[in-house]
Amino acid sequence: MNIRIILLGKDKDRWLSEAVDEYLKRLAPFCRLEILQLPDVSIKQTGNSQQVIQKEGEKVLGRLEEDDFVILLEERGEEKSSLEFSQFLTKLSDRKRIVFVIGGVYGTSKQLGQRAHFRMSLSRLTFTHRMSRLILIEQIYRAMMISSGRSYHI
Repeated sequence: MNIRIILLGKDKDRWLSEAVDEYLKRLAPFCRLEILQLPDVSIKQTGNSQQVIQKEGEKVLGRLEEDDFVILLEERGEEKSSLEFSQFLTKLSDRKRIVFVIGGVYGTSKQLGQRAHFRMSLSRLTFTHRMSRLILIEQIYRAMMISSGRSYHI
């Protein structure tokens, strides 16, 4: 399985990067997971949040390939249990690449939403974008453990 996570923003927390690296190591035997971190757009450059959303959306869209199955993480997306998420990923395993997109602080553009095949929420709680990355990677790892019959999930 080939998975890419695209997110916007800076990586500020060493402890968080170390946790992400740990899960990337754990995932290596099960899938190829790549993180593409794009610089966010400053509101100082654009003047308003709608222009930030538009420019960031264009950046993300420019990094997608035609065959990518795009999953947009957003607060109004569908929530899944860990078991449902594992089954969902298993059904997508024949895809060339699954791309999760974590948008910027102001949200995501309409064009990016239209490109998405699925909209998903990690929780009704609000997380920072950096924490969302860690939670998503941990859930991908959990999904791989479930699908391979390992006891991590228990």
